Amino acid sequence: MSKSARNRVQRNNALTERTVPWGGIAFFTVIGVVAIVAIAYAFMQTRSSASSSSGPIDGLVQKDGLSRDHVTTPVTYDTTPPMGGAHDAMWQNCDGRVYDQPLRNENAVHSLEHGAVWITYRPGLAADQLGKLKAKVEDTDYTLMSPFPTLDAPIALSAWGKQIKVQDASDGRVDAFLKAYVKGPQTPEPGAACTGAKDTP
Repeated sequence: MSKSARNRVQRNNALTERTVPWGGIAFFTVIGVVAIVAIAYAFMQTRSSASSSSGPIDGLVQKDGLSRDHVTTPVTYDTTPPMGGAHDAMWQNCDGRVYDQPLRNENAVHSLEHGAVWITYRPGLAADQLGKLKAKVEDTDYTLMSPFPTLDAPIALSAWGKQIKVQDASDGRVDAFLKAYVKGPQTPEPGAACTGAKDTP
């Protein structure tokens, strides 16, 4: 066989032909596009949640340098309801607990030290409002709820060193406050016991 004939046979041999692997290219292109979309989506979700949670809650009142002393006598607090300060050695049970009578401030403040959010309401708050608050408390550990007769707003939420007052239980700041401050970074003793102490008003 002549040299030119051998070359023609080699060129026509399927094993020696070079073909573009379109199937593999398409597969890896699709995988790459999916990965890029997933990464971009995750990045946008992170930015969105960071921007929604990084801003301050409108109307938030803050206090620093609060005493953590244990006392056996009544304490005169400079905010109503109190959001920290000297308190009784026994905390108020705060495992999503709803109380129907006012609590002793000194016990509730100890619960705040452990990371609880105390939701207080002015007596006479509408039943539907009470129902919404009660549902939030019963679904959220490290919370407690009670009436507060001298409250100057319909509803107040207090954590250690943090407080907001709102007019309505549907106010978005209620959930924002719970998310930010239940065992939040301001808590002196996050995760300390919220049961096994005072169980009555």
